[in-house]
Amino acid sequence: MLIAVPVAAIVCGIIGWLLDWKIGVDSAVYRAGALTLLHGDPLYDANTLPTEPFWALLPFTYPPTAALLFVPLAALPTQVAWGVIIAISVLAMALVIRIAIGSLPRPEGELPRWAAPGRATIIFSLVALGLEPVWRGIFLGQINLILMALIVLDVLVISARGSKWGGVLVGVAAAVKLTPLVFVPHLFFTGKKMDALRALGTFFGLQALMFLITPHDAARFWTRTLQDTGRIGPLHWAGNQSLTGMINRLTGLASWSQQLAMGIMLLLAPFALMLMLRFHRRGQALAALLVPAFWALLFTPVSWSHHWVWAVPLIVLLISRLPQTTPATAWRRWLGAFAVAAVFISCILLILPNGRNLELHWAFWQNILGSAYVLMPVVLAIVLVVRWWLMRRKRLRAAGASVDDYVDATTSS
Repeated sequence: MLIAVPVAAIVCGIIGWLLDWKIGVDSAVYRAGALTLLHGDPLYDANTLPTEPFWALLPFTYPPTAALLFVPLAALPTQVAWGVIIAISVLAMALVIRIAIGSLPRPEGELPRWAAPGRATIIFSLVALGLEPVWRGIFLGQINLILMALIVLDVLVISARGSKWGGVLVGVAAAVKLTPLVFVPHLFFTGKKMDALRALGTFFGLQALMFLITPHDAARFWTRTLQDTGRIGPLHWAGNQSLTGMINRLTGLASWSQQLAMGIMLLLAPFALMLMLRFHRRGQALAALLVPAFWALLFTPVSWSHHWVWAVPLIVLLISRLPQTTPATAWRRWLGAFAVAAVFISCILLILPNGRNLELHWAFWQNILGSAYVLMPVVLAIVLVVRWWLMRRKRLRAAGASVDDYVDATTSS
């Protein structure tokens, strides 16, 4: 059943090529970057690439290593390249879901039929297609699902098995988009120091290769393009669901907005590290992996809504805990899972007025709804901390009561 989706994507891409549909804006940029590299033209000297179709005139904002890895797309027509990326993305998402399910502790007792790994993978994959980050990424021809699959496969499977290839895929993903570098500290602090070094070695090795292939583009990216966040798009757009985007909207583009956001996230970094290590020590590898994933989404100056595909394994994690609930706590777990899913299904970012600087005139409640992706992991973290604190307080009271009972019994005897 699931294989029908990637097959349909490729067929749609072929039909789009024959009928000259304008689909896959971002995949068109990927392909244009590859063609530009092959032609020996500069990637970053102009705001657009000469090989882009007229309906996808966007700057190439990725490292030059991304253009090298996109080279296979140059052999395909623009629309067919979109179809191939979407087919791989859907399969990559299914792989992420299957690995996520496999990484979870097995609950005691018999699971319902829908919770069997194969059946659950199909159900979750079909439902995930309704999440705004997923379907928007598919429409644009984005590669975020593929990058997420590389990271999940590396950290939860290859590295977890002690393979000598652990960390390599994280390095490759970081060479396409720099954000996956956040998983290098994750590997290091969870005891995979050699994997962390391999990830860095892969990343820097690919950068060195690009300095040999196209020294002008490599130097320009690292010295000028990387600092030019305006090249990616206005930071205050509703689609920018990072802490920087939220603060820019709240402050009306104050000059210190980005510095404030960076400062807040650096202050929260030790807390995120503590949370990640707590999950890791409890054997919750998926939860530990999600902590740096969402921290990076908040920290990065630009996190478009289609970058938030990490909502997929998060929802898998939340739903997976439901069969373990007691009747007294089931409603809390259902409420939490439903609330997170609702945030990404609601398309609230499309409903609110946006574009043409309308975000700068939002009312307070609109800023809350318009920053739903940003607030979701923050609220989840607060709920977790409060829950752990209450449980610890309950255990301390129980331990104190046991001591009092022992003292009373001893005194009486």
